Amino acid sequence: MYRIRPYEQTPGAAQALYEEWSAKCRQDMLVHARHHFADNIRGIVRAFDILPIHDNRKPRVGLVGEILVKYHPTANNQLVELLESEGAEAVVPDMLDFFLYCAYDSHTERELLAGTLLNQLKGSLFIRAAEFYRRHLRRALAESKRFEPPPSIGRIAELAARHVSLGNLAGEGWLLTGEMIELLDAGVSNIVCMQPFACLPNHITGKGMLRELRRCYPDANIVPVDYDPGASEVNQLNRIKLMLAVARENRQPSQQAQAN
Repeated sequence: MYRIRPYEQTPGAAQALYEEWSAKCRQDMLVHARHHFADNIRGIVRAFDILPIHDNRKPRVGLVGEILVKYHPTANNQLVELLESEGAEAVVPDMLDFFLYCAYDSHTERELLAGTLLNQLKGSLFIRAAEFYRRHLRRALAESKRFEPPPSIGRIAELAARHVSLGNLAGEGWLLTGEMIELLDAGVSNIVCMQPFACLPNHITGKGMLRELRRCYPDANIVPVDYDPGASEVNQLNRIKLMLAVARENRQPSQQAQAN
């Protein structure tokens, strides 16, 4: 929905399609219709693939940070709606990656800390089970016209390890850095890095990595934003709008080059 809604020809069409399929998936879960799982995934991708959209492209803005602030609209002051109202497209990494990251940490704990082989095997089993079910999604997205399959947690760890130790296990840890690199490699150079006030792990692997990422990705347009009941919404809004202004400026040279 986030990928399609900013470009829909009929306002509200993407939201309606999302609600239709969401209701069907919930109903199938209630009646334990597991045999519909793969069909639903293919149907969802196919439905959004054929929804009429405009050809214009808007600045893409990746959303990363602490898991609650990143995914809960109330916690981030309806950030996705704000970005879309300002003429941008929100790009949000999969929530499943956080749980796969927790399972993958058992590898790091055994290699660098005092983790056990048993915990490593449990983590590997969880990852294999999750990827077994996600294979339908990967196949459907790979065959689509508008979407791309998500990277594996091993690939995200590989990207993060180039810049930060995988021994950063607290909170979102190295996953936060890995998601930013994943977005930058995918051409999403505009990123909002969100964290609650005084969330030390995120300040280390989020804010603390911005200089390194800007050194390696000169076009990176990353803004850290603190979300807290006592934080100023005006300050948050100003920082995000400044990031969007830079994003629009950076798009102009590429658009002129394509026109020429």
